[in-house]
Amino acid sequence: MYTKAELSRIRKSFWTAFGAYMRPIPNAQGRRVNWQNYKTGVKEIYFRMKAERGFASIGIEITHRDEELQELFFEQFGQLRKILEESTKEAWEWKLHEQNEFGQVISKIEKVKPGVNVLNEEEWPEIISFLKPRMIALDEFWDLVKPGFEDY
Repeated sequence: MYTKAELSRIRKSFWTAFGAYMRPIPNAQGRRVNWQNYKTGVKEIYFRMKAERGFASIGIEITHRDEELQELFFEQFGQLRKILEESTKEAWEWKLHEQNEFGQVISKIEKVKPGVNVLNEEEWPEIISFLKPRMIALDEFWDLVKPGFEDY
């Protein structure tokens, strides 16, 4: 078993490695970007990546406290579903009003890769190969659709 400190160190090492791997890749506008802490520029919309024991995931999280506005954002993304699927070349899971690990109601659009473990360094290439193309595709998608979310 791992101590909390060991778990934290391993996860930090993974995200540092991921960041180093992604650093030379510019965003859709040709600029440098901090991929692991991607800023959408729109309050309450986040791109989240997770690498845990048993899975890796990437997704769009809508965290607006007003559940009606959260649902409005979710529906707006729904109208852009075809563009998202063309950008990522796959279907993602759509989840309206779920509780996150902190008990907050959020909505998310995500892709999950089960069966990988961030604590196993030998699996890091597989996790990075899962996250990298999807994060780049999300950035390209966001570059196209972001103006429609900036007026809120």
